[in-house]
Amino acid sequence: MNSFIPVCEPYLAGKEKEYVMDCLETGWISSAGKYVTAFEKEFAAYCGASYAVGVCNGTVALHLALVAMGIGKGDEVIIPNFTMIATAFAVCQTGAMPVFIDADPDTWNIDVSLIEAKITPRTKAILPVSIFGQPCDMDAIQRIASKYKLLILEDAAESHGAVYKGRKTGNLADVTTFSFFANKNLTTGEGGMVLTNDESIYKKLLYYKNLCFPLEGPRNYLHEDIGFNYRMTNIQAAIGLAQVERADYYKSLRIQNAQRYQSFLQDIPGIQFQQTLPDVENVFWMNAILVDESAFGKSRDELMQHLKQKGIDTRLLFVGMNHQPSLRKYGCDTEGYYPVTEQLTKTGLYLPSASNLSEATIRFICDEIIAFSKTAVHV
Repeated sequence: MNSFIPVCEPYLAGKEKEYVMDCLETGWISSAGKYVTAFEKEFAAYCGASYAVGVCNGTVALHLALVAMGIGKGDEVIIPNFTMIATAFAVCQTGAMPVFIDADPDTWNIDVSLIEAKITPRTKAILPVSIFGQPCDMDAIQRIASKYKLLILEDAAESHGAVYKGRKTGNLADVTTFSFFANKNLTTGEGGMVLTNDESIYKKLLYYKNLCFPLEGPRNYLHEDIGFNYRMTNIQAAIGLAQVERADYYKSLRIQNAQRYQSFLQDIPGIQFQQTLPDVENVFWMNAILVDESAFGKSRDELMQHLKQKGIDTRLLFVGMNHQPSLRKYGCDTEGYYPVTEQLTKTGLYLPSASNLSEATIRFICDEIIAFSKTAVHV
């Protein structure tokens, strides 16, 4: 067994080196080059979307998408309270206000039943996040969006290849964003993508991501609007193309890992996994568990310390948006009570989740969890 098992690491098992070397040998290392276009085309096709725009990371993908959708100062965007801070920051960077919704106690995604109560005349969009690889209840979100004439931007940073009722993330909302950070199911080291089926939004994405250079005609260095340098490099795209070529294989590995964790730990009191919705294929970006100290016999923090001593890396789950000092300073309403988020934050952790984990490694991790539980004094 390895002396240290990281919580995640990239798995590069395709033509990544071949494609990157081609970039280096030809000199096409910036945002120009054949791999950017090829990656965008292949990833759009993989997700079933019409258009894809590669960018330098997942956070700017969110910001760019919001700008292209017309979100700005004075608007409100509904987001989950339990999410990575980038979701909220992207809304703030447009001048709009994020409005928080608690998590569902079973799926840990945004609790759709709580959304309507937070809609105001200023609400312009709903921004669900497919937490840990599981799509949200998109039919219910679409019904609400249609009723109130709202746009939907899905943050699918963690759910490459996930499926909701026969359709993949990337084809479930007006606009969808992805991250390709090093720990994602598909990675380019850093990188992101914005997908849409709306041609007008697609053109705005292209326009704003490249400093608002005109999309047609000569480059005359006259800029009509404030734009951004959010371009993806050809090297990033070369890695991404190799990754998407094996996307289903990588997805199958993550699903297999989750099945092993759940099988090995299913009878251990006090361990709770994320529940997957019917008609959904969860791709398990991270294998997260909640630890009920009264049933497990030890606290979450004690378990994490034990695993660390055994060379097993773990991570805490997200802290709710209502607890973020930065968002309080920005002016967000952080006074609400979000009990599910509180539970996730206080009792949850990530177990190692890399695509290339062996069954023996997962068995070792689970054996350590089980053994540690047995050392507890149960009253």
